[in-house]
Amino acid sequence: MNRVLIVCFGVLATLELYAQHVKNVELPAPLKSMKEQILRRKGYTVSYNKDLKIPNWVAWHLTAEHANGTVERFKSYLEDEDVPKPRATNDDYRGSGWSHGHMCPAGDNKWDEQAMRETFLLTNMCPQDRSLNSGLWNRIEMDCRKWAKKYSDVYIVCGPVLLNREHETIGDNKVVVPEAFFKVILCLQGTPKAIGFVIRNNEGKKKRDHYINTVDDVERITGIDFFPSLPDEIENKVEAYANYSDWR
Repeated sequence: MNRVLIVCFGVLATLELYAQHVKNVELPAPLKSMKEQILRRKGYTVSYNKDLKIPNWVAWHLTAEHANGTVERFKSYLEDEDVPKPRATNDDYRGSGWSHGHMCPAGDNKWDEQAMRETFLLTNMCPQDRSLNSGLWNRIEMDCRKWAKKYSDVYIVCGPVLLNREHETIGDNKVVVPEAFFKVILCLQGTPKAIGFVIRNNEGKKKRDHYINTVDDVERITGIDFFPSLPDEIENKVEAYANYSDWR
């Protein structure tokens, strides 16, 4: 196993040990150009945008233990009373033609009833194309659980991509429909690596390879600084390169 040595807390430590001591490796840097309200849930963290009524990003640390579980899928979508009105409601989605697109998936939270329930808060949702939601987006979610089991853990951030100046909205509360979605995944076990995906909100029928981006690419597209707590040498290296074959 290749290990990268860094100076951490005045002692020489492996990168894996660094990740154990530095909490919230998955959290992006604070946003400068978008409004955000940070919501900390049991299984994930949300940067919520009250103007858009959807998250800017959702981030979580997926461990091998959390990639399994016996908790049954929650059955209702929940209005989030922790954010100000107007906010997304089930009426906004009803009849819109768009599905409730989980950012942090229910499948990553079968390890705990509260964690499962909180994935159904509408602040963890975006209006998403139905075929994308049940197709490629779901397959990438399954990939992430497979990688968490293979490597013991991964760090994940995903969210909407807003490409147009004017956006489609749904419902009386004008919940914004993203033009695309991103997901970035970081693994610090063994040789550190990262991979990103950007997928239009009306696509998802092609193979994963067609949507792969480096983390640097996703940062340029979204304006979000991912994994800022990593040592610069590691961050610069893993964010500049992405190869799906490295994860197989």
